[in-house]
Amino acid sequence: MVYRIYVEKKPGFDGEAQGLLHELVDLVGIRNLTGLRLLNRYDVEGIDNVLFQQAIPTVFSEPPVDVTYDALPDAKTVFAVEYLPGQFDQRADSASECIQLLSQGERPAVRSARVYLLDGELTADDLAAIKKYVINPVEAREASLDERSTLKMEFAIPTEVETLTGFTALDDDALEAFRNEKGLAMDHADIVFCQNYFKSEHRDPTITEIRLIDTYWSDHCRHTTFGTILDDVKIDDELVQAAFDRYMALRAETGRDKKNRTLMDCATIGAKALKQRGILKNLDESEEINACTVKIKCDVDGEQQNWLFLFKNETHNHPTEIEPFGGAATCIGGAIRDPLSGRSYVYQAMRVTGAADPLKPVSETMPGKLPQRKLVTTAAAGYSSYGNQIGLATGQVAELYHPGYAAKRMEIGAVVGATPASHVRREEPAPGDVVILLGGRTGRDGVGGATGSSKAHKLTSLETCGAEVQKGNAPIERKLQRLFRREDACRLIKRCNDFGAGGVSVAIGELADGLHIDLNKVTRKYEGLDGTELAISESQERMAVAVAAEDAETFMKYAAEENLEATIVATVTEEKRMREVWNGKTIVDLSREFLNSNGAERHANAHILPGHVWQPQFAGVSFEEKMESMVSDLNVCSQKGLGERFDSTIGAATVLMPYGGKYQLTPTMAMAAKLPVDGETTTCSGMAWGFNPYLTEADPYRGAYLAVVESVTKLVCAGFHHEDMYLTFQEYFEHMNDKPERWGKPLAALLGALDAQMGLGIASIGGKDSMSGSFEKLDVPPTLVSFATAIGKANKVVSTEFKKPESTVVLIRPITDPETGCPNFFSLKANYKVVEDMIEEGMVASACSVGYGGIAEALFKMGLGNHIGFKMRADLTTNQMFEPMYGSIVLEMVSDAPAGEILGETTKEYTFEACGETLDMAQLQEIWEAKLEPVYPYRKAGPTVEPITGSLTAPAAPKIGVAKPKVIIPVFPGTNCEY
Repeated sequence: MVYRIYVEKKPGFDGEAQGLLHELVDLVGIRNLTGLRLLNRYDVEGIDNVLFQQAIPTVFSEPPVDVTYDALPDAKTVFAVEYLPGQFDQRADSASECIQLLSQGERPAVRSARVYLLDGELTADDLAAIKKYVINPVEAREASLDERSTLKMEFAIPTEVETLTGFTALDDDALEAFRNEKGLAMDHADIVFCQNYFKSEHRDPTITEIRLIDTYWSDHCRHTTFGTILDDVKIDDELVQAAFDRYMALRAETGRDKKNRTLMDCATIGAKALKQRGILKNLDESEEINACTVKIKCDVDGEQQNWLFLFKNETHNHPTEIEPFGGAATCIGGAIRDPLSGRSYVYQAMRVTGAADPLKPVSETMPGKLPQRKLVTTAAAGYSSYGNQIGLATGQVAELYHPGYAAKRMEIGAVVGATPASHVRREEPAPGDVVILLGGRTGRDGVGGATGSSKAHKLTSLETCGAEVQKGNAPIERKLQRLFRREDACRLIKRCNDFGAGGVSVAIGELADGLHIDLNKVTRKYEGLDGTELAISESQERMAVAVAAEDAETFMKYAAEENLEATIVATVTEEKRMREVWNGKTIVDLSREFLNSNGAERHANAHILPGHVWQPQFAGVSFEEKMESMVSDLNVCSQKGLGERFDSTIGAATVLMPYGGKYQLTPTMAMAAKLPVDGETTTCSGMAWGFNPYLTEADPYRGAYLAVVESVTKLVCAGFHHEDMYLTFQEYFEHMNDKPERWGKPLAALLGALDAQMGLGIASIGGKDSMSGSFEKLDVPPTLVSFATAIGKANKVVSTEFKKPESTVVLIRPITDPETGCPNFFSLKANYKVVEDMIEEGMVASACSVGYGGIAEALFKMGLGNHIGFKMRADLTTNQMFEPMYGSIVLEMVSDAPAGEILGETTKEYTFEACGETLDMAQLQEIWEAKLEPVYPYRKAGPTVEPITGSLTAPAAPKIGVAKPKVIIPVFPGTNCEY
C-alpha cells in the first residue's frame, strides 16, 4: 500500500513560497497571481500505517513550523513537479533512510514532489510561464496529482552491449556521420585514430569502448586543448612578444625545448623553472595528482608536526548552466573530493562565480537559456546546500558580473585541506591488488558529463544534456571524510582516486596500468543500467581505493563502521590493458598505451592581437557623482545577501569572517582558518583570489598578470608572507574553433601569468582549464582566475575593516614599469616585505588591496564594518581616486608608518571627505546595499528598497589645519624586472 502526506510551512515560516510569489509577479510579470503556497508531497511504500503515522511528525514535518494534510487543499490552480526517473532525489532518499532508522528494518520506497497551489485569475499563458520558470526540464517534469497504487518502477533489463560491426571498414564520410550521430566530443582525427587502432587489433569496437575513449580523451579529463601543439605563433604586441621570448628561453633553461610547445607547457613551466632554481620548495610529488600538495609544519599543542597541505580549484561551468542547483552542488562536492582522495580533511572553501546581469527582466532571456536571476540564485542554493550539509565552512563568496557570462556561467569552488603526513601511504599498485569502490551508488546522472563539458553549446543543449548533470549526496561524502580521518584506514590505501569525470573507467582506470573490472559488481541506485552506463557514469560521492588483497577485508570493515558501502570491483593485472566485463562478456579491452596517447596529435596556430587599455567608467564628474556610480556598480556593490546563504563558521576554525566589523559589512580580502588538528593550534591557512573580466577581455596578458598580483596582494594584506605562497589557476575560455585569434587569447593570458610567477618567485603548482565557454555566437570573456594560498599564524591575520577613529591611513604603492604599465616586481616584493614586517610587529590595524574601484572603493569598504569615516589629507584628484592600481595597499596604522604615503585619517563621523567634498557614508551604504537586494535580499522581507535619490552631501565638517603630508617612498633595488 502507498501512503501519502502533504507538508506545508506555517504562515511566517513560508519564506520560500512568498519569495517565489514575489519573483513570479515582479520578475516574470504574472500580475494576476495573487497567492502561492508550496507543499512537499511524500508517497511511501513498504511500511505499515503505524510506522507511517509515527514518521509524519518526526521525519516528514516539524510540528512547530509545519502543517500536514492527508488530502490536497483546495486552490484555483494546482500542479506538481517531480524529478525525472533516474535523477537522484535527496529529499526522498533522506526520508527513506530516516524511516529505516525509526523502524530498524528494511528501507521503504519513498517518492517526493513539490506541489504548487496558485490563486488568481490566471490565463493559460500565465500558467505556462509559471511552469516554465519553476520546472527545469533537464531534471524535472510535471507530476500527476493522482494517487499511486505502487511506487515500483519497471525497468527493461539490458543484457548485451552493441558491437559496432563494420566500424573498421567505414570511410571518412561515414566516420564523420557516425561521430555526429553519436554526439561524440572527439574530433574527426580522433575517430580515425580509433579506427586505425581497432584495425590493428583486427576487430570492431563495442559502443562502450567508443564512449569510454570519448570520455578518456575529453578536454575535461585529458586537457586536450591545452595539450594541442602550437606550430606557428604570431604576436602583434611587442610586450607580449618579449614575454613569449622569455618563455622560449625558459624552455631551453629547463630542457623542455625538445618537447612540444603547448598551452599546458606554458601553464606549468613556471613551477618547473622555479623548482630548478631552488625557489619552489616543499612540494609533495607523487603519481597522485588530484590536488596540489605541499609539505608543511603544523603546531599541534605546541609540538611542530609534519603535515601535508592540499588545495584545489574546480569548475562546473557546464553543469551549472544546464542545471544550476545540481551543477553548483557537485562543483563544491567535486572540489572536496580531490584533496579528500589525498586522505586529507577539507576544512574551508571559497566560491568565485561569473554571471551576466541578474537584474535584467526574464523577458530578455535568450532562447535555450535559463534566466540569469534563476541561474544565480539556484546555483547559490545548490552550492550552499551541499557545503552546509557536509559541514564545510565557506570562507569567502564572490560573484563577478560581465555580459559575456551569458554565454555560459562560471562556477568555481576552491578548497583547502590538510592531514598529518603519517596518515598518507603512496605506493604503486601491484598485480594481485584489488580496487574497492567506496561510497555512493551508480546511476544515470552524469553519463557523458566529461564530454558535455568539453563541447560548445547551442539552443538544443538544455534539452539534450540533462543526463550529463550529476546529483550530489553530501551525507555520503561526509561519511567518506570521517573514514579518511582515520589513520588505521588511510594507511591501508596504496593509491586513491575520486569518481569525477569518466566514472568507473577513468577513476579506476587511472589507478594502475593493468586492470580487470567487473561491472556487475558496481553497486547501482536502481536496476536497468547497461554496461556502458556503468562504465562511464559520473555519479558522485564515490572513491576508487587500491589496497593489497590481504588488507581488503580489514579496510571494508572500517568502511562499514562509518556506514559506507565498500565493494571489490577490480583487480590489478600484470598485462597493461584495461578490461571491463559485464554479464560475463568483455565489453572493454584496450591497451594502456593506446588510452594514454590521448588521441590523435593536434596542431594549431596562435595569433595574439594587441591589447588595449581598460579603465572602469564610473559616471559623473564630481567625487559625489563618481562615488554614487561606483558603489552601485555590480562588481562593487554589496553581495552580503549572497554571502549570508553560506555558513562560514562550521568547525569553529574560521579566523576571518567573510564580512568584518561590528556591523559585519566590510568584505574581507581573503579567507583564513586554523588547520583541522585534534587539539590546539596556532597554524592557519589563507587563500585569496584575483581577476577582473573587463581587464582580461581588453588585454589577456595584462589581465592575467594583474590577476596574479591581485591574489598575492590580497593575501599579503591578510597577514601572510609572499615567500610562502603557492598559486593555482582557473582558465576559462571560449571554444577555439581552430581560429588562431582565439588560440591567442589563452596563450597571451598564460604568458602574463608566467611573467608574474617568475617576477614574484611564486609558482602555480596546479590549476584547471575549461575551454567550452561558447553558446551559439556568444563567448565568455577570457578568464584566468588566480588563487594564492599560504600557511601562516592565526594571531598575525589582519582583517580589512577600520578599527577606530583618528588612525593614520597610508598607501603603499608600487612603482609602475613604464614598458608594461603594470607594477614592477622588485617594487612589489619590496612593498610586500615592508607590509609583512609591519604586520609582524603589530603596527597594522587593517589592510586592504586596491583593485577594481581604486582607492575610493578600498577606503569606502574599510569604513563600512564599524561605521568609521575617513578624511583625505593627500593631494589626489577625483580621477586618481578611482584608478584600479592593482598591487597597491591601503593600511590603517596602529603607530607611525615607516613607509608609504599618508592618505589621511579615520574619523568618528561616518562621512567620506575627499576632493573637497564631504559625503554621508550612511547614504552611500544604502545605495551600496540596495543594488542586488532584489536578487539576494538579506536586510528585510517584502518589497526591496527603492534606490536613494538626491544629494549625498553631508553637512560640512569643521576644517582642521593640517600641514601637507610628507610622502615617504621605500627605496627599491631596481626599476626593471629581470629574471
